[in-house]
Amino acid sequence: MPNVTPFYCVRPTPALAARVAALPYDVYNRREALEEIKREPLSFLRIDRAETGFPGEVDTYDPRVYLRARKLLDDMIADGTFIIEETPCFYIYELTMNGRSQSGIVACSSIDDYQNQLIRKHENTRQDKELDRIRHVDVTNAHTGPIFLVYRSREELNLLVAEAKMQTPLYDFTSPDGIIHRVWRIGEKETLDRIERCFAEIPCTYIADGHHRCASAVKTGLKRRAENPAHTGQEEYNRFLSVLFPDDQLFIMPYNRVVADLNGLTPEGFLEAVGEAGFSVECKGKEQVSPTQKGTFGMYLEGSWYLLAARAHLRCDHPVKGLDVSILQENLLAPVLGIRDPRTDRRIDFVGGIRGLDELERRVDAEQMETRAPTGNSTGVAKATGVAKATRVAFSMYATSIPELLAVADAGLLMPPKSTWFEPKLRSGLFIHRLS
Repeated sequence: MPNVTPFYCVRPTPALAARVAALPYDVYNRREALEEIKREPLSFLRIDRAETGFPGEVDTYDPRVYLRARKLLDDMIADGTFIIEETPCFYIYELTMNGRSQSGIVACSSIDDYQNQLIRKHENTRQDKELDRIRHVDVTNAHTGPIFLVYRSREELNLLVAEAKMQTPLYDFTSPDGIIHRVWRIGEKETLDRIERCFAEIPCTYIADGHHRCASAVKTGLKRRAENPAHTGQEEYNRFLSVLFPDDQLFIMPYNRVVADLNGLTPEGFLEAVGEAGFSVECKGKEQVSPTQKGTFGMYLEGSWYLLAARAHLRCDHPVKGLDVSILQENLLAPVLGIRDPRTDRRIDFVGGIRGLDELERRVDAEQMETRAPTGNSTGVAKATGVAKATRVAFSMYATSIPELLAVADAGLLMPPKSTWFEPKLRSGLFIHRLS
């Protein structure tokens, strides 16, 4: 049974919340983060991406970067930008995008629940990305970005959330991307206890987004345990910041793919190979293809769109192998295009569905770079050697569903990388949990 608890929140004053709130740190590259901070000097990116306060030659992971993040946070607490709640609270965080709302409970979750698989994951993490956030959490002594968790919807929790939202919001603002953010505070002991009891009756929760932040928070907590000879289990480092949403309110967008070349094939030879790999191929010309059903894919190649459909022998009910991202990877990207490991292969890029199909066209139609074509592949198709103009190809996906995500996690399995793109994104800086 998950241990979900209220906490002493560090949060911005209502007058400054809209200016402080920032998209997650990993949505931006360094240049984009710097531009956003120039646009809004109070953006929490100053803390989450503190390297922006140094000249470009200073490495993103320089120890001075984390020390600067700590100082900025301490200064913003000292100058009143952030306040500290006097009692433990839960919060309701509602995000509205294009008229559709989702409401989550802001709380602390247990690192032991993660260790014991009461908080289930569906993705692997990379050590380098974990180490960055471990340093950030440890040096700032704070969880600054909430982990996006999901639970199977429960009527009693829905009613408690609805009751809380009848009060005046603590925050109510619209971010520059048009997302409406509203927050309510829950501080009454009876309601706090009821929410804790409800979560204690739920078998488990699931990581929807934030696998690296979650793993980093857990490892930081375990590090603090090992360093504390007087450890009791009640310290704040035993918990991490989370926002928990019911599964029936969430929205997953597709995570599309762009491949830098055709693995030495001509466009004509590639189209033939796609058919031989088990996909029907229908040319749609200039008509953009956004798949409307499972097992279908859009493909953009040399100015034309194609509708691909996986034939029956490629489909199955396995939680992972039956995912569209797996069908594409195992039957086309790997054997035809040579993308063996999408986590590390630099020839593939992933484009969140929020960017739309125009972004896929832009990336494929961009001026092609000269690339030395490889000389062999697993399809047996002859390839040219020497320097050639690379032909890019993009694939639009049908979105992975919430039930598919839960099924993979329940089976103790992992999805291929970049299987889900959640929108809207939770903002950092609205809720902070200090480790001590």
